[in-house]
Amino acid sequence: MAQRSVTIDVPEEVVALLGSPEQAATRARDALVLDLLREAEISQGKAAELLGINRYEMLDLMVRHKIPSGPRTVEELDQDIENALRAARPR
Repeated sequence: MAQRSVTIDVPEEVVALLGSPEQAATRARDALVLDLLREAEISQGKAAELLGINRYEMLDLMVRHKIPSGPRTVEELDQDIENALRAARPR
């Protein structure tokens, strides 16, 4: 997978709390991916791929960060079912 470096400035105190610049960079990357997942801009599978973990580890990470793993309302469930049926139709 192609990578791109992004530079961000964070307070030294944050880096010290996380232990090293590398650990701060990892946490920032994880936070960005989890935010995309939380906003439903990427799937759980894509998030796991981007983080280099398997689906089971992804579910554990989602629990730790209080990210729902499924639809929260009946309307969201109906939309998920409709999307799945549409994707399953022959083209």
